[in-house]
Amino acid sequence: MVKKFLWMCLCFVVTSESASFPGLRSGKLGEQCEAVVLFPKLFQKYPFPILINSAFLKLADIFRLGNNFLRLCVLKVTQQSEKHLEKILNVDEFVKRVFSVIHSNDPVARAITLRMLGSLASIIPERKNAHHTIRQSLDSHDNVEVEAAIFAAASFSAQSKDFAAGICNKVSEMIQGLDTPVELKLKLIPMLQHMHHDASLASSSRELLQHLVNSYPSTPMVIVSLHTFTQLAAFSLIDIPKQLQLLLQYLKDDPRKAVKRLAINDLKLLAKKAPHLWIRENTQTLCECALTSPYNSLKLGMLAVLSTLSGTIAIKQYFSNMTGGSSVPPRLTDLVKLAQECCYHSNLAVAAHGVIVLSNIAVSCPEKVQLEQDTVLGVESLLMLCSQDSSPSAQATLKTALTSLVKMLKSRPHLSQSAVEFLLGQLHLSCDSSRVLMCHALAAIATHLPVLGDGMLGDLVDLYRVASHSSTGKQQELLVSLATVIFVASQSSLSSDVKTVIKQQLENGANGWTVYRIARQASRMGCHEFSSELYQSLRTRVASEHFYFWLNSLKEFSQAEQCLSHVEDGDYSGAMSAIAEALRSYQKGIASLTAASTPLSPLTFQCEFIKLRIDTLQALSQLICTCNSLKTSPPPAIATTIALTSGNDLQRCGRISLQMKVCMDEFRSLAARYADLHQASFDADYATLRNVELQQQSCLLVSHVIEALILDPQAASFQEYGTLGSVQTESEYERRMMSVFNHVLEEVEGLTKKHPPVSYLHTGCLCDAVIALLKVPLSFQRYFFQKLQSTSIKLALSPSPRTPSEPIPVQSSQQLTLKVEGVVQHGTTPGLFRKIQSVCLNVTSVLQSKTGPDYKIPLDTKTNEIEQRVEPHNDYFSTQFLLNFSILGTHTVTVEASVVDESGTEWKTGPRTTVSVKSLEDPYSQQLRHQLQQSASQPAPQRGAYSRF
Repeated sequence: MVKKFLWMCLCFVVTSESASFPGLRSGKLGEQCEAVVLFPKLFQKYPFPILINSAFLKLADIFRLGNNFLRLCVLKVTQQSEKHLEKILNVDEFVKRVFSVIHSNDPVARAITLRMLGSLASIIPERKNAHHTIRQSLDSHDNVEVEAAIFAAASFSAQSKDFAAGICNKVSEMIQGLDTPVELKLKLIPMLQHMHHDASLASSSRELLQHLVNSYPSTPMVIVSLHTFTQLAAFSLIDIPKQLQLLLQYLKDDPRKAVKRLAINDLKLLAKKAPHLWIRENTQTLCECALTSPYNSLKLGMLAVLSTLSGTIAIKQYFSNMTGGSSVPPRLTDLVKLAQECCYHSNLAVAAHGVIVLSNIAVSCPEKVQLEQDTVLGVESLLMLCSQDSSPSAQATLKTALTSLVKMLKSRPHLSQSAVEFLLGQLHLSCDSSRVLMCHALAAIATHLPVLGDGMLGDLVDLYRVASHSSTGKQQELLVSLATVIFVASQSSLSSDVKTVIKQQLENGANGWTVYRIARQASRMGCHEFSSELYQSLRTRVASEHFYFWLNSLKEFSQAEQCLSHVEDGDYSGAMSAIAEALRSYQKGIASLTAASTPLSPLTFQCEFIKLRIDTLQALSQLICTCNSLKTSPPPAIATTIALTSGNDLQRCGRISLQMKVCMDEFRSLAARYADLHQASFDADYATLRNVELQQQSCLLVSHVIEALILDPQAASFQEYGTLGSVQTESEYERRMMSVFNHVLEEVEGLTKKHPPVSYLHTGCLCDAVIALLKVPLSFQRYFFQKLQSTSIKLALSPSPRTPSEPIPVQSSQQLTLKVEGVVQHGTTPGLFRKIQSVCLNVTSVLQSKTGPDYKIPLDTKTNEIEQRVEPHNDYFSTQFLLNFSILGTHTVTVEASVVDESGTEWKTGPRTTVSVKSLEDPYSQQLRHQLQQSASQPAPQRGAYSRF
């Protein structure tokens, strides 16, 4: 509440003209313009309506009273702040001040006003005075004003169905009129792309465009008309097949390169928009045009369209429709011939697109045509051609070829061995930038097929040994990429020779950032002993105290995981000692991690993940102790009698049954906490979320094993784990965890069928399961080190108290309307992993202190618990809640926000805001209560013998 109150005060201070924008009152034009252009930064910093409204009203005054240059500055600010326009509260007053300039005698002022109205079309789409003004301005004799009117008309046509229907005939007359200049017609025609609000309007606009294309064959007119044609079809969706035929006709028959280039760009737009509407004849025509075209630039454009189509359903339609009427074998079709020819083209971009088409066909249609070897040969030729060229075009081609190769090898694993051997041989002959890309491809292949790791490890170490010692960016990137591939190939078990080679290279030519990146990769791949040494060497090379504590915590975490790697099968006491040693390092690390956190970087995920890891290790240690208690504290002699008397067969086992129940509850609690961490990590990458899921599944697995072996063998079921072996794994850590899960389930299932509970075999099986889980090195995924996506929500509640400690007063007979406004704030890469579909707001109230007497009040009036979902628009949302406070006293209202992504998953991202409300007795009820009290306090009249007479 204190922060919110200070923020509200700051908004009022910022909006005050004298405090933050003294330049607005200056007599110098430059200072006034400087103050105006600073408004977008202010809107970005404080994006709530209370500031936006005041600022735009001030801008409207400047627009009304200033000169044309100031008006132009206000127009630019309005266009830059388009996402904030809907937060203007006094829209009528704002538009009134702006609209007053339209009556000026200066045509430039009127033109700027028209452009201002067009920029405001999203919030005033149905303003009739604006519609009328735009229609009138289209007949102006001033070219500047007419162009501004065209801009405004296009903006309003996109927003208003009524305006589009009304202006369509006017625009048609102007386009077909003989007195309209050609330059003006070229500016009017694009307006027709917005006439898509209903079928009749779109049909009439399409007829007009068809007439223009046939009547005006000049190049500029054809280009503008065709592009408008395409945009209209893309919006209306019903005319896309006709538009495809028209564009292909111009591509095939029109000899002008500019028209062909426009047709290709529009075809690519429609390939992305609606690939399912491309029939085989359309794709065939495009292939024929590409085969016969003598120009590389046009062939490149057509191949770009085909490469887009080859990754969609259109490629399946192309080959599936051949079986009916075509006698040409699939391998001899024009599409395959074109792709095979282009793979060896002298133009690198053309060759890259040919490889993309071939690989997509090989992956999507293996039953129709076999093109694996052709794709591999094409990729190898491109690699040999581009690997020694460090130019941007060659590197882009190389990246495209390697991406296609990795994609195909995932679906055709039998080709991986030869491809890896070729890449390893080519690594020694390539330049540094090409080596980096090849290392990425090798890492992806080795991750998918770990059996190939041993074969490539020797060549990679040899290459690392002879790497140059320069400090260039590409050389540093190469050191990181090579180390990453070595970690993947070694499968978290680095030999001493490999460590020595990497350390020597890092000491000779690596900077601190490169060493940190390599250590981070080692932590991700489970090479904790090596990463611990690197973190140790980096601690004294940083200039910040927070960085020192961060590196020290990473060193301790790596040492803790290294302690667990020495656990051996069957050595239960050794496992407990290793867990105790690891917990000591983890406790040191969590202390350093807490010291490394700052208000700007609180390290919430990292701290919670490590706390869960510590609690998990403690629970595993406690489970081993509980299993050993069957030996150290066996059941008493009367345990069988107690079991028969109580009817509980577990009583024969003694105290171990109760201890196992406690352990099972602990693991289920840990699984629930892992689920909460997963639900709170909206910005995490997919690998990190999968890692958290694996930790949760391991806790659930242990709890189910305890239940199946000891507590309730008859009720326990492992059917939900039956498909673990068929799950597609994406990392070595996930693969090893899934292998452990399957092995434990097989052992438990076999044990429950052969032996009655509870014997030393069962406790031994539990301990073996614990050791198997401990032997898998923990993987610290990317989100632990790096946050690629950042999403946060700011909430503002109204009404708000005048002071932070003062509650909001409300009468008990009335209801409080709580307005909740929020702004979604993003980082540099919004929506990288998932996007916000809606925001879920949950409002609850709790009675803190009661002041009135106890009356019998219905249960539903005692508490408030309401939930609403709102969809943010331009990262802003607003909604209202009606709350009832019939009980006198102080209530605490809590508003908690969570987000729902595009798949419907809810994420508990926060924030959580509270406000105090004091429920007061209304005057009428208070007066009535006083009257009742007074009447009750008066003495009753004496009843005499004559009182009834």
